[in-house]
Amino acid sequence: MAGDGSRCGLAFEVLDPAPVGVAVTSGPDHRLLYTNAMYRAQFGERPRGLPLERAFAEFVRRRYGRLFDQVYATGEPVVLTAVPSSMADRDEGEEERFFTSSLSRVSLGPGEHGVLVVTTEVTEQINATQEFRAIADERSRILRRYESLMRVSAEIIWVAGPGGEVIEPSPSWQRVTGQPWEEFRGHGWQEMLHPDDREPTMQAWWRAVHGGADIWEQVYRLRTADGCYRHFRAQAVPIRDNGQVVEWVGTCSDIEQQWRDRRRQQVLDRATAATADLTSLPDMLGALADVIVPELADGCGVHLVTDLTSIRQAGVPFVVERLATAARTGLRRLPPYSEEHLPAGNTLVRAVQERRPLLKIFPNGSPPGNLAPAEFQSWLVANDANSLLTLPVVVDGAVPAVVSAVTCGDRSPIGWDDIELLDEIFDHAHDALSNAIRFQRAQQVALALQHSLLAEPPSLPDLEITARYQASPSAAEVGGDWYDSFVLPDGVTVVAIGDVAGHDLGAAVTMSQLRNMLRALAMDRCEPPGEILTRLNLAMESLSGDVTATCALARVEKADGGHRLHYAVAGHPPPLLVTADGTSCFLNGAVSPLLGFRHEHTCSSEVLPLPPRSTLLLYTDGLVERSGEHLDLGLERLRRLAGSLADEPIDAFCDNLLSGLPTTGLDDIAVIALRLPAET
Repeated sequence: MAGDGSRCGLAFEVLDPAPVGVAVTSGPDHRLLYTNAMYRAQFGERPRGLPLERAFAEFVRRRYGRLFDQVYATGEPVVLTAVPSSMADRDEGEEERFFTSSLSRVSLGPGEHGVLVVTTEVTEQINATQEFRAIADERSRILRRYESLMRVSAEIIWVAGPGGEVIEPSPSWQRVTGQPWEEFRGHGWQEMLHPDDREPTMQAWWRAVHGGADIWEQVYRLRTADGCYRHFRAQAVPIRDNGQVVEWVGTCSDIEQQWRDRRRQQVLDRATAATADLTSLPDMLGALADVIVPELADGCGVHLVTDLTSIRQAGVPFVVERLATAARTGLRRLPPYSEEHLPAGNTLVRAVQERRPLLKIFPNGSPPGNLAPAEFQSWLVANDANSLLTLPVVVDGAVPAVVSAVTCGDRSPIGWDDIELLDEIFDHAHDALSNAIRFQRAQQVALALQHSLLAEPPSLPDLEITARYQASPSAAEVGGDWYDSFVLPDGVTVVAIGDVAGHDLGAAVTMSQLRNMLRALAMDRCEPPGEILTRLNLAMESLSGDVTATCALARVEKADGGHRLHYAVAGHPPPLLVTADGTSCFLNGAVSPLLGFRHEHTCSSEVLPLPPRSTLLLYTDGLVERSGEHLDLGLERLRRLAGSLADEPIDAFCDNLLSGLPTTGLDDIAVIALRLPAET
């Protein structure tokens, strides 16, 4: 549905995980354009593209179809409260289901409208004969949660005194946490933090309050009104009067999904790094087990299925070999190798037979019998285990390995998000078990990871921006080439490109860090690019290891009815400016040393006007470097070819550069081009 979503500027895929049913129709005949997963679960699959009277014939018969016409014609939303629906999927004899729905007119593009339907099932409330007010409150809570998903994060605003104590009520805090003002005031807010996060959070807060900090930032887990913990980022700044702090103003932003995404990427990066140089299957499985523990579990064992035929023979024990184990500090680690003969009905055998993960949660130290091989079963009891996940690893249609992950003590049992992440981690085992496709698969994983670290340029009304990334066909690892483009709070467009030394996972991780740091520094202050690169160079000292990188950073600013370029270069190939008539020249000013070494002076910047319809090109050295050849020859080839492509659309401009220049294939290539509008 990505194509349909683009008609209104909204990617409908972001609505797929929403906890409410969502459907969108288009035009006066209400042709079905989109339904999310919850809506399909409620009302079944419906053919897209059909008008309402055909896609929902039973709905029209109940004379609800006229409401679509009314909303479409008037633009006034309609809410249907606790309405029975004959469209919802239900088994024969199952009781009627009730839904609360809202219909609103939405814009799908210039001159085109449709109807947005949001539904929430309220059957349970109706059957329990709850008061209408309780139903309305529940619906409001769900809609607020839905709205928070659409906004990506829920903001909390709070105010504290100069001593750090909360001094004003915060309706948003109470809405999110359920904590009333009487308990929230003073230092009562810390009671809503996860017990493990209270002390480090309070220590950081006191250091900021008593140390004269200009900003305070902390990530912690906050207990929400539903009793669950979610990760929030708290930020606060002091308000000063005559140099004295009179109060602190702060916000809390829900970053749970960001935290999960970041943890997922970090774990996957660690798994990739841990197995990058290993060829032995036991070594590889052991490295992966060490990644899982303690990040996702307290204990882990990996079993290799040595005889796939035994599972299909009645009465024949199922034979597996344990090839790797891991345990967190304080727990006894099982020996890495053991051969197990398992009877039918064992959880591990069932997981192989059914080819799906099996999760068992149980009271601490009391696992059900026959849950695991004998030695492992005893380990579960001795270490106060509370959950066991048995995860089959499917490779080439078979199950050659099974992962057992355990949580113990006070740790929360394994959840389905953890299962998905574990499944991703052990997908790498396919390389070890299928040597013939190892290199090809590693390269595909590397390329997917590289693209996941690069952001798409923004779509702007006056500027055209296109970026391309071409991985080296001879390398199976991620690299350090990157590009970025974004719009600053003052409306200025920024384009940047860079290259971190190295061509491995470490370079890619550092690349991602530098790109994010550069974006944050650029957003933080409206200052010349050279000063931003100077601050970036200082910030790089916080990175582990000896990191060096090059970068070119440019601000495209509006000036005197046109545009001007404000740029800086640190050890990177010079930007190329191509005018509309095909004249091309390198911008050799504003040159500073590469990043990663302490500079004696601030990186320089330069400003120059940008002609209408001109094209600014930033690129990495893979586009112009050839072994045994002077760099100037490659630059001259690029300048001439770019000038000949001045009239090409910007997408074709970039594509023709990549295909028209001779490259070695030994290095990745990144380019980003920006084209100015015609003279107005």
